[in-house]
Amino acid sequence: GGRQISCGLRINPGYSEVTVPLYDPAGPGSRLGVSAETFKKGLAQGRFDGLSGIHFHSLCEQDADVLVRTLDAIRSSFGEWPQGLSWINLGGGHHITHPGYDLNLLVQTIDELRAETDAVIYLEPGEAVALNAGWLVATVLDLFQSQTMMVAILDTSAACHMPDVLEMPYTPACFLLPAPERSGRASNWYEGKDASAQPYSVQLAGPTCLAGDVIGTYSFECPPLPGDRIVFTDMAIYTMVKNNTFNGVPLPAIMLNDCDGNLKELRRFGYSDFKSRLG
Repeated sequence: GGRQISCGLRINPGYSEVTVPLYDPAGPGSRLGVSAETFKKGLAQGRFDGLSGIHFHSLCEQDADVLVRTLDAIRSSFGEWPQGLSWINLGGGHHITHPGYDLNLLVQTIDELRAETDAVIYLEPGEAVALNAGWLVATVLDLFQSQTMMVAILDTSAACHMPDVLEMPYTPACFLLPAPERSGRASNWYEGKDASAQPYSVQLAGPTCLAGDVIGTYSFECPPLPGDRIVFTDMAIYTMVKNNTFNGVPLPAIMLNDCDGNLKELRRFGYSDFKSRLG
């Protein structure tokens, strides 16, 4: 009378259009999923008898046309789908909410796969669920001239709070929000652009001992000063689940801005949270 177990197998399509190796689960030598050769050999030996589902994940921020080519590659290298599959999981990485994504092609592809296999088709929730959502609000702690450029030290760290900035790497979009006491500047938002696009160029960096704890070099219409806020956008993805307390840097508080514009604090972290992890 217990819960019925559904046994699935992850395969490696052997096909990928992901350009960043760190995020390529179907790249050469990947440990994620069995190869076509191993799969066909196991199928012939009866090792996969009772298999309920097949799973693969080979996309990263990509459109439906890449999924179509991936499925074609699977059919070509793996052969026909096993008989009696209950489900097929197409993994994540589908940029469904991105402007210009071909939803009609996705629906058509899923319908064709369902008709071909009579299986339930799953898509994993991914970046699309929270695309362009979430702000990470930092405060400028210090400003100084290095040997090569102006540097602003923030209370936010790339290494601690937005590791994808270093891992991918990429430079997140941001805005400068001057402190209330800055006459004529307060309440205005200034977009951070490429280093040479606007009058004031500055490197935004974290407070840790890691030399490479650099978020990026930006330019602003007005200079950032200590006490100003830097608001990084599109930060709901991975920041909370991957952040850490390297160097004892505090974790950001988690705030909720509701539909009426009310700001509510959900969680604030302190030294006790850092200390409790160390026993």
